[in-house]
Amino acid sequence: MQRIVTNNGMVVLALENPAADIIATRIFVKSGSRFEPRYQAGLSHLLSSVITKGTEQLSAGEIAEKVESLGASLGADTTTDYFLLSMKTVSADFSEMLELAGELLRSPTFPEAEVELERRMTLQAIKSQQEQPFTVAFEQLRQAMYQDHPYALSSLGTVETVANLGRGELDRFHHTYFRPDNTIICVVGRITPEEVVNQIEKVFGDWKIPDTPIPTVELPEILAFPHPRITPIPTKQSIVMLGYLTASVNHPDYAALKLINTYLGNGLSSRLFVELREKRGLAYEVSAFYPTRLDASQFAVYMGTAPENTEVALYSLRTEVERLCKIPLKADELQAAKNKLLGQYALGKQTNAQIAQVFGWYETLGLGVGFDRVFPKAVAVVTPEEIQEVASRYFTEPYISLVGPESAVEGLIESSW
Repeated sequence: MQRIVTNNGMVVLALENPAADIIATRIFVKSGSRFEPRYQAGLSHLLSSVITKGTEQLSAGEIAEKVESLGASLGADTTTDYFLLSMKTVSADFSEMLELAGELLRSPTFPEAEVELERRMTLQAIKSQQEQPFTVAFEQLRQAMYQDHPYALSSLGTVETVANLGRGELDRFHHTYFRPDNTIICVVGRITPEEVVNQIEKVFGDWKIPDTPIPTVELPEILAFPHPRITPIPTKQSIVMLGYLTASVNHPDYAALKLINTYLGNGLSSRLFVELREKRGLAYEVSAFYPTRLDASQFAVYMGTAPENTEVALYSLRTEVERLCKIPLKADELQAAKNKLLGQYALGKQTNAQIAQVFGWYETLGLGVGFDRVFPKAVAVVTPEEIQEVASRYFTEPYISLVGPESAVEGLIESSW
């Protein structure tokens, strides 16, 4: 993977892979819901929904027709930590698709009708999520853990914030963050790095760095204050969720936490699945997740269970997590987790699109392309003692989120803990 910085500050990552006549491109902008003011939550998501709906030269229909006539793919998305424009095409059409991508990034018009349509669809999606027990449980867990930090909210935003978003807010956010010195382009496929740079210079070479600096995001401190959140809903199952504030991707504990996540909740052979579903029959579903984040991340375990099992599910989940603080993993257990994690990591870099995504993501998070070599090595040297130390550091008092029938969840915390 070659890394080049252009005269206007764009970071270009390029890898030639002639195996197939496909070029995958990922364009990252360091924006996302982490960069939104609280009162404008959902702004990045709305921007990603309408950025492909019109430019100064092309309408939404003309953009779609251009992409489809080439048999290419084009899409935009946003996450907590970045905006992403994804593109895939055969090599002969790369230059034409790159020109289109450049136009979308630099001169979107955010047509009023398209903004209003996507805004209504986002509001419907938010309301739909509020009817799903798992989403309700995760939302209240996230809000308890992150309070006023942007990570507390879904990238969709809230009904109140999205209702007040319009074209003006999109324009201001776009002008603030969409600039060459805040952009990373990763290209993988049947094209040389030299040709990638030449094509990018043609499309983006005259894109000037604004006089104003990129704003410094002032984020509130995340205070550890575990307290239970309970929402009674007339459903046929209870959702039990525990959360622990943990390390960001830049922390030395990151590899060990990824291994713990794999051991506890990754797949049918994971500890939680085997113990709580297969052996004890407690869970309809059970798993764990530890997302990669720029700021403090969350380690969460959850279970869907019959209402009458809510109390024992809560106790069992906490027991399995905190067991790691007291009992070291056996060498074969840790090795199995390493094999699974590193095997899935390798399988996640098979296609040009996957490679472009992974390396562009690393660069955007400030890890650099060398992290692809650093991470497997860090995983390989983790010891059972380190797993126990890391678990003891983070898995102390959990944040608790319960959603289920009133008879199953009300009063449960007071009686059990």
